[in-house]
Amino acid sequence: MVASLKLTKLPVSVAARECRIALVGFGTVGRSVARILSTRPPQGLRLTHVYNRNVERKRVGWVHEHVNWTQEFDDVLKSDADVVVELVGGLDPAEQWVRRALESGKSVVTANKQLIARKGPELLKFARQHGQHLVYGASVAGGIPVLSGLQEGLAGDHIVKIAGILNGTCNFILSQIENQHMPFAEALEQAQAKGFAEANASEDIDGFDARAKLAILSRTALHVNVWPEQIATHGIREVEEIDFGYAHDLGCTIRQISRAELQEKTLFAGVQPALVPRSSPLARVSGSQNLVVSTGEFGGETVFSGFGAGGDPTAVAVVSDLVWVARNRHNGAYAYDVESVRELQVSSDFETRHYVRFKVADKPGILAALANVFSRHEINVDAVLQRPGHAKSELPFVVTLEPCRTQKVQEALNEIRKLDFHVAAPVEMPILG
Repeated sequence: MVASLKLTKLPVSVAARECRIALVGFGTVGRSVARILSTRPPQGLRLTHVYNRNVERKRVGWVHEHVNWTQEFDDVLKSDADVVVELVGGLDPAEQWVRRALESGKSVVTANKQLIARKGPELLKFARQHGQHLVYGASVAGGIPVLSGLQEGLAGDHIVKIAGILNGTCNFILSQIENQHMPFAEALEQAQAKGFAEANASEDIDGFDARAKLAILSRTALHVNVWPEQIATHGIREVEEIDFGYAHDLGCTIRQISRAELQEKTLFAGVQPALVPRSSPLARVSGSQNLVVSTGEFGGETVFSGFGAGGDPTAVAVVSDLVWVARNRHNGAYAYDVESVRELQVSSDFETRHYVRFKVADKPGILAALANVFSRHEINVDAVLQRPGHAKSELPFVVTLEPCRTQKVQEALNEIRKLDFHVAAPVEMPILG
């Protein structure tokens, strides 16, 4: 799953030594990892321990009888396991457990995106200080080997831009609004019923999950150390079926897009719903799938796509990381190049075309008032679209804007929101080229 550096040849007896695995967390992903390691384990990997709270209710008969089940994390630290697989998620106690595992001489494989987004650079240095590995290929895009592809497969290129659909829940909801013509609330209920969304779905629909993944991708692909809180993030709650109608009129669809782009000494980064051309690979991703497009200075666009969530796809990524650790734990190789990551200014002030949807109580002078505000902010209107069949008391229409900075649009909309004809707040989305 990840890149290798400083490879040295070892005696076969050392390289082939069995790698013992302690699994921390036996939820959806943990069960899938255990099943792979119990039924078709890659050569050299052996599951030896399973940790979970109230572990007896988790015990299953298909795990080999030699595996030790425990609800005491100290049992894992005192064991002969070589690698701890952390699948509990969140920051606390996951960070403490990862640190303690590394201190006790055990490498760590994790799928914990929030932990890696916020503590990754610090924990990577901590792992090296203790002569251990920290590997997290499963933290972004589930079963899609995007981190290893960027770090190793595209190591010869200079990546300048990355864009993707990184949250399957949002993509499922938007697909349902578009294809089944249902309101947002109903699409969210369906996502929850199918297990794509938690009861409290804010992490997904408000963009925080994708934001964490974009931070990790930016470090890996663009070698810029960006923190989640530096990335401007907007959720999908305001997107309605009418927006898809107008998007189709413009030859586009709507997806939640995470993007980061290098321009001189600035990293432009953001997560938000956006209009994407229907010819784009991003437009063709439906349901709960993920897709990442990287753009290199020499190699152009490379597309990574597949199932970005779920127990089995994520477990494949976890086990692939375990294979990497087993092969490289004695040879001085490191999974991620932390030395080349640099600090840059981070901005969300992209220059792009914009889509702005209004809902108004119709009366004369509305377009003139909007044009006046946009003109004073030096923004050129590209087109006005109005579909027939809507009541004058709640009339939706769209204004598209020529390329301009996001900050200018927001300043204009702050002024426009104060006008007296709105029946709903304007909805703004970038139109990607």
